[in-house]
Amino acid sequence: MSTEFITDEVLIMQSEGFLVSDMDGEKVMLSIDNGKYYNLGRIGGRIWELASTPITVGGMVERLVEEYDIEPDACEQQVQRFLRQLADEGLVQVKKA
Repeated sequence: MSTEFITDEVLIMQSEGFLVSDMDGEKVMLSIDNGKYYNLGRIGGRIWELASTPITVGGMVERLVEEYDIEPDACEQQVQRFLRQLADEGLVQVKKA
C-alpha cells in the first residue's frame, strides 16, 4: 500500500528486522538488513511501541492525545507525516483495516 494513503483507518504495525534499544528514554534502532541507524526520539519511540501490535492510525492518535498535551487535529497530521517517513524507510507496515 502506498504511503500516500495513510489515513485514520489503516493499520500500522512494526516491521521485523531491527535491533531496538532505549537510550535515556529515546528509542534507537539498527536495521539488520541495511545497517542503517535510526533515532526515533521520545514520542517517535512511543509511536513505535504502539505499533508493536496492529493499530489503526486513529487509535494511535487517540492514545497520544490522552498521553500528551496536543490537539487531535495537530496530532493526526504529525503522526501521519511521521508514519509516512517510517513506512518509506520500511520500519512499519501499512495495511487496510
